[in-house]
Amino acid sequence: MKLSYFHGAEDVPKDFRSDTAVVIDVLRATTTIAWAFTNGADSVQTFIDLKELQQESLKWPVEQRLLIGERGGKTLKGFDLGNSPLGVTPEIVKGKRIFMSTTNGTKALNRVRDFNNVYTLSLPNRSAVAERILLDKTDDICILGSGWEGSYSLEDSLAAGALASFLLESGSESIVANDELNAALALWHFWKDDLQGCLRVASHGQRLAGIGNHDDDFACCSELDNLVVVPYQSEPGVLCAY
Repeated sequence: MKLSYFHGAEDVPKDFRSDTAVVIDVLRATTTIAWAFTNGADSVQTFIDLKELQQESLKWPVEQRLLIGERGGKTLKGFDLGNSPLGVTPEIVKGKRIFMSTTNGTKALNRVRDFNNVYTLSLPNRSAVAERILLDKTDDICILGSGWEGSYSLEDSLAAGALASFLLESGSESIVANDELNAALALWHFWKDDLQGCLRVASHGQRLAGIGNHDDDFACCSELDNLVVVPYQSEPGVLCAY
């Protein structure tokens, strides 16, 4: 199994091909997605364009839809929720289609929507996604961070290293295919005993701290291997969960 890591959607070469893509946005989209499914959401449809999101959401009965939107870490006007895993409680999300657009995570998902298999990964569901990949027996894995508006993301690289470490230690014949992943592995080994510390020192972590009290988000997003849900793309742009 060949493992490659790219820091953001813009870093994936146009001609790059892989059997499977794993999209990461630790702070906070893929953590929110994992918790939404854990708490009973029916599906998550992701969008870059807000007008398209609004139009598509109107096709669903109001009692069966939920709009999650964020730009710059702040909730979008007219949306039900911002991008926090703490907001997607069972009372709010159970049985609903979530229409979601975020600053970075939904852009990364859009970049790989044509791949055969697409999963979303956060630290809480790291081992669940890794076990699914091992079951798939996939030859090539594209691990894709979401970054921040095209720039590098420390916390996404941390999670990429966490996934790669699990796969390399599983006994599978895994190969690190690029230096980006070697660096992510080194980052993981440096921070693995203080995951929340890494999230807080990251530039996006500092950005969130600067716009309000996100202590509970930091705690939730830095939990490791406590969720068993595996979000996957069931059709282009739409996620369901194993």
